[in-house]
Amino acid sequence: MAMSSALLTDHYELTMLQAALSSGAAGKRAVFEVFARHLPLGRRYGVVAGTGRVLDALADFRFGEAEISFLREHRVVNDQTLDFLASYRFSGDVHGYREGEVYFPGSPIMVVEGTFAEAVLLETVILSMLNHDSAIATAASRMVHAAGSRPIIEMGSRRTHERAAVAAARAAYLAGFSSTSNLMAGSVYGVPTAGTSAHAFTLLHSSEYDAFQAQIDSLGADTTLLVDTYDVAKAVRTAVELAGPGLGAVRIDSGDLAVAAHEVRQMLDALGATRTRIVVTGDLDEYAIAALAAAPVDGYGVGTSLVTGSGAPTAAMVYKLVAREDSEGAITPVAKKSVGKPSKGGRKHAFRALADGVAVAELVTTSPGEPVPDGARPLLRELVRGGEIVGREPLAAARERHRASVAELPALAHQLSQGDAVIPTVFS
Repeated sequence: MAMSSALLTDHYELTMLQAALSSGAAGKRAVFEVFARHLPLGRRYGVVAGTGRVLDALADFRFGEAEISFLREHRVVNDQTLDFLASYRFSGDVHGYREGEVYFPGSPIMVVEGTFAEAVLLETVILSMLNHDSAIATAASRMVHAAGSRPIIEMGSRRTHERAAVAAARAAYLAGFSSTSNLMAGSVYGVPTAGTSAHAFTLLHSSEYDAFQAQIDSLGADTTLLVDTYDVAKAVRTAVELAGPGLGAVRIDSGDLAVAAHEVRQMLDALGATRTRIVVTGDLDEYAIAALAAAPVDGYGVGTSLVTGSGAPTAAMVYKLVAREDSEGAITPVAKKSVGKPSKGGRKHAFRALADGVAVAELVTTSPGEPVPDGARPLLRELVRGGEIVGREPLAAARERHRASVAELPALAHQLSQGDAVIPTVFS
């Protein structure tokens, strides 16, 4: 029996719910906030991604017969809690930074308001999606900037969990990658797909000549031929001999890519294939891409580094209670004072301060109804109203937002060396 997204959660979310139902606190109004205390690996900015997937999961967050049967069989919670879960529907409000927007330490990336019982259950699923997708999108954004105008294909499916691969392809496209090798990402999210052949196809044939001829016969002369199975120089000559000067591209997957690219470019030009593109792959990350800036490369394929967040597989976001209903019925700020893990109480509102179109600060306030400061733009947008999802948007809109948001950042944001966030987060 198919299950919903409701069990994409941690056991203790349900035991907290059980205890809150018993104490009578479950129905108290509460405000939870998603934020990151720091940016991973000394990065200068982060990229919000996964919001669309969170909204899809929220719409499917139901405890049906299969979910209730599992919880009863494994005695996770008592019958009173199971009865509550059987009729669970989130009826609160959610505001958040839109996908593609950049964020900084302390940015209130998502604000969830509802009863404690309704909102606490969403912690794990929200964090798992935002942490993963934002980590991937942040790495992808750095790679896209390093690549300049050269396109990047996402091709990391075989280096991660099969479902994570689909989410990673979506996040990479949002941050500016041109396409993905993952067909499920194409089917589910409309991400453009691309791909031609691997070394196995060349090894299948009795000669490289035969392999290239078969690929050209099937896919046309505009295809991309993989030229480093045996001898690169010989392969390039064979490729142009068979496809002619209209050969679409050659791919290099090993060796010193900068040196190989220069040598291959010279050979292609000498053979008259002056418009044939050169695509390089093979354990690339933003640093390797930046190092290839002066090489005659026309495109990149990135796999492992992309789907692992280029060393930062999580965005280190947390989901914390920042306000609750008190005994008088008023919403009161609450905050942790844990050493190294403090939080700031109160329901947040956020703005991006700009000077001549360049971001200078993240302004975060707990004052309701705060007017938009001069030279700033509001960042929190309505995503869910009274349990109804109102913030869905096409992936193309998030992709365009990311392009515009990154364009606002100071030039220092794109330095690949470790450092602090490129703009400060100012709380008032």
